[in-house]
Amino acid sequence: MKRRMFHAGLLGLAAPRLAGAQAGFQPMLNGRDFTGWSPIGNANWRWEDGALVADRGVGFLVTARDYANFRLRTEFFAETHTNSGIFIRCSDPNTVNSNNSYEVNIWDERPVQRYGTGAIVDIAAVDPMPRAGGRWNSFDITANGDALTVVLNGQTTVNAVRHSRHTTGRIALQHAASVPGPDGQPNDRGVIRFRGLEIQVL
Repeated sequence: MKRRMFHAGLLGLAAPRLAGAQAGFQPMLNGRDFTGWSPIGNANWRWEDGALVADRGVGFLVTARDYANFRLRTEFFAETHTNSGIFIRCSDPNTVNSNNSYEVNIWDERPVQRYGTGAIVDIAAVDPMPRAGGRWNSFDITANGDALTVVLNGQTTVNAVRHSRHTTGRIALQHAASVPGPDGQPNDRGVIRFRGLEIQVL
């Protein structure tokens, strides 16, 4: 009896690690440098304890290649005032915005809450908005043809919404300024961390 319980415990400890290595998923970050990515702007991207981190400045890390149909998974940590997001199918790698891509948002304190964390800005709203600040969270994002799906921490926030404006393009990770602070200046110092970013091309 004790022996069976011991083996079951080992299997239970191992199982979560296997989930990140499913067939067909490829890592997008190497944990050392920005190979395969290009920086835009002045965000201070760097590696800390196996996570990609930025906590100052405004900018993006943009993939060197385009992606059309895919499933993207990652974990992220943000503060409640952090303005960040994952942009997909961006048609211009030098100018990333919600007009030329789909912005899967990370921003708990966004003034228009319905397009805050878990939403696709101006495309698919969330109500109520799920909050992610102050802890590690998971994103599971699927773009397949004109169907877009976002799952945050196991909760579907965008359910296969149909939209065909952007069909292929780059993927970009964002660190941006939030709303102005007491001094009237934009607050660009909220931390964002990404780890375990991986993609499955569909």
